[in-house]
Amino acid sequence: MINSSSSPHPILIQGGMGIGVSGWKLAKSVAQENQLGVVSLTAIETLFARRLQMGDPEGDLRRTLSAFPIPSISRQILDRYYIEGGKPAWKPFKPVPMHSVNSSRFLTDLTIAASFVEVFLAKEGHQGKIGVNLLEKIQIPTLAALYGAILAGVDYVMMGAGIPKAIPQILDQFSRGEKSTLEIFVEGSLPHEKNLITLDPQDYFQFPPELRKPFFFPIVSSHVLASHLAKKTEGTIDGFVVETPEAGGHNAPPRGTLQLNSEGEPLYSQRDQADWSIMRSLGKPFWIGGNFGSPEGLKAAHDLGARGIQVGTLFAFCNESGIKKELKQKLLEFLIDKPITLFTDPQASPTGFPFKILRLLGTVGDPRVTRPKKCDMGYLRKAYRKNDGNVGYRCPGEPIDDYLRKGGKIEETKGRVCLCNGLTSAVGAPQITERGDWEPALLTAGSAIHELKKLLEPGMSSYSVKDVIQYLLNPVLV
Repeated sequence: MINSSSSPHPILIQGGMGIGVSGWKLAKSVAQENQLGVVSLTAIETLFARRLQMGDPEGDLRRTLSAFPIPSISRQILDRYYIEGGKPAWKPFKPVPMHSVNSSRFLTDLTIAASFVEVFLAKEGHQGKIGVNLLEKIQIPTLAALYGAILAGVDYVMMGAGIPKAIPQILDQFSRGEKSTLEIFVEGSLPHEKNLITLDPQDYFQFPPELRKPFFFPIVSSHVLASHLAKKTEGTIDGFVVETPEAGGHNAPPRGTLQLNSEGEPLYSQRDQADWSIMRSLGKPFWIGGNFGSPEGLKAAHDLGARGIQVGTLFAFCNESGIKKELKQKLLEFLIDKPITLFTDPQASPTGFPFKILRLLGTVGDPRVTRPKKCDMGYLRKAYRKNDGNVGYRCPGEPIDDYLRKGGKIEETKGRVCLCNGLTSAVGAPQITERGDWEPALLTAGSAIHELKKLLEPGMSSYSVKDVIQYLLNPVLV
């Protein structure tokens, strides 16, 4: 049994699923049930701009922008993106500029404001706790997204998909109203070259406010990385989330030489399993994510010494998640009657990390769905050093000739898909393609996808956040 009074932290962490799946409505609903609600800040500025162009029908974005502490930025954003009544369905969205080491001031301001709005809405009207989730691999928007979240009073910050050693110090600096700098990885840089991004609160406030510092939980795939971060990170790490290879979205690649099973999925071994005795020895609370999303999984995690579990898949398809209602209903109806295929694709993601894709008819996971190669959002582009010493950007999912011209390798383009557009389409904000249709949606999930059946009583076609939490915490004592 788990006694919730033994720690200040919740037992359940709702997964930070991007783009927009873990939106403010989902996170707020989880927090109202006294668990940790999490919003994804991946591509938050693009999603924010598109929703303003869709007319912001409930008015929440505009209402919260009025509470943003820098009114001039709010006005500029509304002038550029808000469309009364929403844009025509056939008309493409006005694009958000792609991030670079020399991003415009407007793009930085938009990212700060979008992050502020998402966290503010998630925290509004209750005393529960809200966290944010970011990806280390998407470095350039990090400072702006974090500052916006801290301005809105975020309680927790989580980051995975890399080694986020710099984050605790950034949180310290922003909470004190101080300038912070982040070094951006640029492939091919010479040893003496540093590519830095800086955000200074004094550019926004004559006297920057001191703000509450959030807890920081890095998301790791092994005890090795957790130990490294605990020893080498400047600043405080308050806990860890340990994701196993069964988690949805991106997975850490197997250690050693990549081998595939008969279905073409990466093979994981004992080397890829966390040593729970070492995790316990670090003296920090930890949560386990990836196929622990059940009452039995929660008990197993507790027996391993974990505070609780991180749960993504069960929340991803509930009523309050950001996935389009039609897609959720389609998947749940299919799941009730037929087996569903969840494929860990070693090639799909431009990051090179394995990525789980649901093979649902009409989505990117359907082999019949094709898409011309194009990179127009750019979040997974990699920065590289050009011959003249300047920084360029390339994505294995862009047109192959463009990628090769920028020095990319042909083998890196094999099987790549556009995660940015596919995930944005899944939450109801698809861009219009040059062919005049919508970008196809992409769905991901973890191995716990089959647990969804247990949440659906006979005759039910949907379920809520409350249903998920009651299922997970019964019969656990909280």
